[in-house]
Order: sequence, then structure tokens, then C-alpha cells
Amino acid sequence: MTRRERQQPTDHGLASRETILDGAFQAFTQGGYRDTAIDDIAAAAEVSKGGIYFHFPTKESIFRELMRTTADKLVGKVEAAVAAESDPIRKAEVALRTVLEVFAGHRTMARLFFEAGGGGRGFQAELNAMHDRFARLIQSYLDEAVGSGAIPPIDTRLTSVVWFGALDEVVARWLQAEKPGRLEAAYPVLRALLLRSVGVAEETIAAGPAMESLDAFPEARQ
Repeated sequence: MTRRERQQPTDHGLASRETILDGAFQAFTQGGYRDTAIDDIAAAAEVSKGGIYFHFPTKESIFRELMRTTADKLVGKVEAAVAAESDPIRKAEVALRTVLEVFAGHRTMARLFFEAGGGGRGFQAELNAMHDRFARLIQSYLDEAVGSGAIPPIDTRLTSVVWFGALDEVVARWLQAEKPGRLEAAYPVLRALLLRSVGVAEETIAAGPAMESLDAFPEARQ
């Protein structure tokens, strides 16, 4: 058996997992986690139940893998977006904006994962890991900013957690709104608040986008 022939089952297995995950995402977004059965996932993925159980022992394991792969894709988008930036503060800004834009374009996905936090310690652990991953990404940009003298010395680990917590709260409020506006509209105010929190100069903040955050939460106008 050649090396190529030995690799084929692995490649096929990876493709099968991706097919199942794609079908599961479709099924979960349509029916929610609680009301989606393995049969629904099998139908959406056009595979047998046996094929699903070959790769995933439970519905929970499928959902947890979806959370991990989605986090991988989001991190990839953020890293690609900041790749062209050399200034660490710009990297942090672009990272925040990219996360908001991704969630804005995938509201059903965002709601699904945010609601999963109430589904037990297993899902909460995955969400915590996702949050920690993004907080550490932000921390790396803040560490770079401190090292270059762009901002004064701060506790970058704690600050990154606070930054992502603020972002998380804005997204959560948007998901809970009955008639949400544009999530991206919250970015200018969020950006200004977070940059001030680490000592970025006011002229740098003022050079950013105009503030229009009420558009994200229209009910705030009433």
C-alpha cells in the first residue's frame, strides 16, 4: 500500500466530519440545540446515524466541536485582518471591529453559541475557553503596545479580559434586542471607551470613526 493510499481514509474521515458539522450547524440554527435530534443532523448532513456516531458519540460532542471550529475560524479572520497592521493599537482596534462584523453577519450563529452558556458546565467551559482565547489575542496586542511605548505599563492580562467582557456584553445586548440595529454601529463608542481605558492619546481616539452607537440599540432612543 502506498503512502497516498494510506492517507485516503484519513482524508475521507476528515471530509465526513466536516459534512456532519456543516449539517449540524444547519440543524442547530434552525431548531436550536435542545430541540435538535441526531436524526435531524443526519438528515441535514445527508449521512446515516451510524456515520454520525462513528465520529461523534453524542449530540453534545458535535455541538462542542462546532464551538471549537467556529472559534478557529473567527481567530483566523481576526489574524488575517490585523496582518497588514504594524501599529499594535491599530491591531487591537481591527480585532475588535472584526469580531463585531463577524457576529453582525451571523446573528443566528452568535445567538446559538451565546445561549449555549446556559446549557450546562460542558458548554460553559467551551465558551470560557473561547473567551479566554480572544482575550489572550487582545493581550498580545496590548503587550506589544506597552513594549513599544504606545501606552503606559498596565496589567495587560486583566485589561484584555475586561476588553473582551465589554465586547461580549455589547453582543449579548444586541442578541437579546427584539428589533436590533446594526451591531457595527456600537464600534465607535466601544473603541473610544476601551482605548481611553489603556491611556491612548485623545487625538488618536478622535481620529477614529464618528460615534453612532445608539443605532445598535434603537430602543435606547425611546
